[in-house]
Amino acid sequence: MSWTEEKVNKLKELWGKGNTASQIAEIIGGISRNAVIGKAHRLNLSAKIKTRTASSKETYNAATERKDNKIQRGRRSKFKSLIIEKDFEPENPKQLEELDENSCKWPIGHPNEKSFYFCGRTSLKDFSYCKLHLLYAYQPKGKKEDVVNKEEMSEFFGKKIKSA
Repeated sequence: MSWTEEKVNKLKELWGKGNTASQIAEIIGGISRNAVIGKAHRLNLSAKIKTRTASSKETYNAATERKDNKIQRGRRSKFKSLIIEKDFEPENPKQLEELDENSCKWPIGHPNEKSFYFCGRTSLKDFSYCKLHLLYAYQPKGKKEDVVNKEEMSEFFGKKIKSA
């Protein structure tokens, strides 16, 4: 198939009106959609495919930020409530075979040592760890945003580790 001057002019006209390549191929006749796209590219006609418009992108970004802020606030408050709570149950050392779905699966020691065991406290719903080990395993996002006295926190954790 060869592009005649008449077909090229028709392509430019239809392309400028915003018709799709498939529509243009059908109107001109005897050519494929890909031939239309190729010729439009060789003629340096403006790109037809646009991703998001600026306004919808701003709307999308704003919605995403709101969602992220909601998640972060909820996550932060959960961890703060765990830190405030000070009564952790005593450790209940268990071997791998003794663990069940309600046991804390935090490993204590190295697996090659004879003294290796798992914490064994009651784990929180939907988590594999107890309250104390959740504080270690899942660090809240955006810690820089929270103003926390590091001395108080290290003293608090030091006491908890000694009591555990």
